[in-house]
Amino acid sequence: MTRVPDEARLTGDPAATASFEDVARRAQHRTLGTLVSTQALGGVGVSAAVSVNALLAKDVSGSEKLAGLAQTSAVVGAAVVAALLARVMSRHGRRPGLTLGYLLGTAGAVIAIIAGTIRFFPLLLVGSALLGSATAANNQSRYAATDLSHPDHRGRHLSLVVWATTIGSVFGPNLAGPGGAVARWVGVPAMTGPFIFSAVGMLLAAGVMTLRLRPDPLLLARSHREAEAAELHPAVDDVPDVTGLAPAAEAAAVRAWPVIRSSPRILAATAGMALSQATMVSVMVMTPIHMDHGHASLEIIGLVISVHILGMYAFSPLVGWLVDRVGSIPVLAAGGVTLLASLALAGSSHPGASWTLGVGLFLLGVGWSLGAVSASTLLTAATPAEYRPQVQGTTDMIVGFTAAAGGAVAGLIVGWLGFGWLNAFAAVLAFGVVAAAQAARAAHRTT
Repeated sequence: MTRVPDEARLTGDPAATASFEDVARRAQHRTLGTLVSTQALGGVGVSAAVSVNALLAKDVSGSEKLAGLAQTSAVVGAAVVAALLARVMSRHGRRPGLTLGYLLGTAGAVIAIIAGTIRFFPLLLVGSALLGSATAANNQSRYAATDLSHPDHRGRHLSLVVWATTIGSVFGPNLAGPGGAVARWVGVPAMTGPFIFSAVGMLLAAGVMTLRLRPDPLLLARSHREAEAAELHPAVDDVPDVTGLAPAAEAAAVRAWPVIRSSPRILAATAGMALSQATMVSVMVMTPIHMDHGHASLEIIGLVISVHILGMYAFSPLVGWLVDRVGSIPVLAAGGVTLLASLALAGSSHPGASWTLGVGLFLLGVGWSLGAVSASTLLTAATPAEYRPQVQGTTDMIVGFTAAAGGAVAGLIVGWLGFGWLNAFAAVLAFGVVAAAQAARAAHRTT
């Protein structure tokens, strides 16, 4: 019978005398329930702020040209904080790292409220950057779902946490109206009202994470590996304390970049994930502008974006099942092909509202889902367990900066050449997703 790790004993679980497999199964169910809850709460917090972030920036700065800087700050903040959270998790586990992300996001919402009240634009950018921390925590949660997963179930467990984002995406933007009423009751500008809901949502997510993510899935999995190593090498007197800095975790904090560069499969997964994100962001952020050029109403624009978000998240459990059934690499390739089909439809649509644009944006979301879930699962499978937190965080940082660059370039392309040329540019990125899948397949054959 496999020795039960210390992390399970520390929880006082009566199953501590059972096999590790039994303990891990119970812990995984609790982990998934916790992550779905925090993902929904954190998603509400993020989407409530995003829905008015640019409008608040325009109001505070007095310039439409500066309005986009608020969301850019949030994207860059998420990328930077992803590496910080990964370092914390490498040393102390998923629970403190993810909790820190939500607490920093809460602080960002509070700072945004203050900045909107005193009308100080640089402070608003600081708040927006910290708001990105909650996005980083939500992104890292999908990896926490796989720490205790059987390899055959990683895709569906990861995708379940991604799917939970749908809840926040639906409810968050609808809090703009109630947020204004709450703001007037509190005595702050109406535009800052949704940030109050953001702060509450992210603070609740931090509380649930702290109280419910026990045992910590990363520490439980790590202590199991250390216990097995101790059994294989009985000359080792003491198993490292999993609540401190394990040697493997210390190595992971230092060697993330070499690990990524040395593995063709990790490089392919990182490229597939980053290019899928950049393709999606570059077209999605400019679609409202393209529709506005054709005098589409705000209601129709909102409907198209909602359909796009539906494509991103609603089918992620099915995507996870496909990943587990046929493998990450074929699904990643399918994601690239789906993105190309979406760009052909969206790029050929006329300004305003059209069925080709609506279907194109829906497929853009589905293609992103296929790419993100499959690449994340491939990254986890290809990375040695002791290096996963730091490699995952570094990859998310790369994805974040790539998406930010794609969004920035998209505006220039539409301004100079038009929406059709933007889709042609994005098609190059989508071809890169297909190429990443082929590279991963070639690397898999040589291993």
